[in-house]
Amino acid sequence: MSNIADLIEHYILQRLAAQQNSNVILKRADIAGVIECAPSQISYVLNTRFTSDKGFVVESRRGLGGFIRITRVPLQELVYNDLIDKINGETTIKDLHNMIDYMLRHDLLKNREAALIYQAFNNIYDKLSSSDRVKFLRSLFITLADFAEEE
Repeated sequence: MSNIADLIEHYILQRLAAQQNSNVILKRADIAGVIECAPSQISYVLNTRFTSDKGFVVESRRGLGGFIRITRVPLQELVYNDLIDKINGETTIKDLHNMIDYMLRHDLLKNREAALIYQAFNNIYDKLSSSDRVKFLRSLFITLADFAEEE
């Protein structure tokens, strides 16, 4: 390991890997004692290497009884959640096509699923109100996320 940040990251990843539920609760003082570093260095690593876009959720409380809870979230779950959040009343057929292309490129959909989603949305686009289209699309994406195979 080349620097303190790498050592802290490695330690946290090891602790996380040892847990069955992809969730670990640590104390800054314990990490600082093992790595022989300042708590601010731990904060730096948490803020730069354990971010949501890298598949982590970090909850941190300081002070007496403080802790750090780190949860690993499957990356595909984050992608689905992000796409679902982007669906709104202004979502067009072109927007959906771009979402489907993105999901295909990242192996979150098979061609057959993509074709079905696109065709279904195409057929109902003009028949549903804006809010009903949003509900329909979100429901489709939530169902896909629920049935997605873990890598």
